[in-house]
Amino acid sequence: MSMSLKNLIVGDRGKIVGFEQAGKAYRKRLLAMGLTPGTQFSVTRFAPMGDPVEIKLRGFSLTLRKQEAAILLIEKL
Repeated sequence: MSMSLKNLIVGDRGKIVGFEQAGKAYRKRLLAMGLTPGTQFSVTRFAPMGDPVEIKLRGFSLTLRKQEAAILLIEKL
């Protein structure tokens, strides 16, 4: 079952399974940043107001804004 990144908490691990249809404008940008289907990541921190969120994947940390993170379809590991 796919969910959104906002459903996870710090320390949770997940795997990218796809992208929302409405997010075609950001899809290429996210793919270029290494957010490809099958990629595993962990949530390292959320800003106090929830935007942005920082995830760790492929050996580096990546910060995403809410609107970018909402495009990702993930599954919790």
